[in-house]
Amino acid sequence: MDVYHASLKEAQADLRAMAVAYGSPFERLDWLALLADTCLDPAKARVSIAIEGPRVALLPWREEHGQIEALANWYSFFVRAAGDSDLLSDIVRSLPHGRACFAPMPQADAQALTTAMRKAGWVVLCEPCDANHVLEVKGCSFAEYWASRPGALRETVRRKGKKGEVTLRIATAFSQADWDAYETIYRLSWKPGEGSPDFLRKWAQMDGDAGRLRLGIAEIDGQPVAAQFWTVEGGTAFIHKLAHDEHFRKQSPGTLLTAAMFAHVIDSDCVDLVDFGTGDDPYKRDWMDTVRTRWRVRAWRLGSVQHWPSLVRAFGRRLLQGLVSANRRG
Repeated sequence: MDVYHASLKEAQADLRAMAVAYGSPFERLDWLALLADTCLDPAKARVSIAIEGPRVALLPWREEHGQIEALANWYSFFVRAAGDSDLLSDIVRSLPHGRACFAPMPQADAQALTTAMRKAGWVVLCEPCDANHVLEVKGCSFAEYWASRPGALRETVRRKGKKGEVTLRIATAFSQADWDAYETIYRLSWKPGEGSPDFLRKWAQMDGDAGRLRLGIAEIDGQPVAAQFWTVEGGTAFIHKLAHDEHFRKQSPGTLLTAAMFAHVIDSDCVDLVDFGTGDDPYKRDWMDTVRTRWRVRAWRLGSVQHWPSLVRAFGRRLLQGLVSANRRG
């Protein structure tokens, strides 16, 4: 068994690590390297790698204030270990700090990490932290999907689309003109300021080169008024960014564009899943059928005395919440 902690550049140079299959941008080492370089501190980004014969496992993380945090930020739909989960215990046993937190995680991955950390001697707390809205396509066509949507949504698309005021197009290759239009629309939208526009642009370029980009643009009289940044990878369409110019809200360009994007990824890309990321925004329920819980895994080494106060606070809060819930049921 060989376990080592590498920088992202070192991990990308290891052909065994690069051979691991990834199903989303949030696991890929090139995406994580871009995230670290533009949004985080690349000097603190690490990938722990375990190798045993042909089996490989990777766990990305970053050092933050003397503890381990997930190598992620608000652009990450989820975090997870990659490769062979049977090697996870060896990785977490070798981690260099006495406190760790990984979130948001899919349930199965959170359970696997929890089991591995407990096996390696960590005290672990696994708890819900967010919601994830998805559509399981299940082989249906867009027409079949659309027939199952709320009547008010379908009527809005029918009426606004019939007027012919909004022109829609979906780009699968990156162009600076399209991206300039996206950034202009975003600034005119209701959205808060973009955290890292440079990261998004470089990501769009990277995925455009790889054929994963789906950039939707809606125009009225030749003027871009709505834009959406999606990617398609591993049988999943990921919805990253939606924006529209508030001055054209009555024409519903954002709604029309969303319907067109769903039609494209379902009928042309033939995806199995559409993922709307984290956040329990009510409007997502009009488009999606399933809500999944995202989980947070927090862990402490009992030998790390300096982290005992946070351990006591976390489990004390958990105990208090349980007592309150029991009292309400009683």
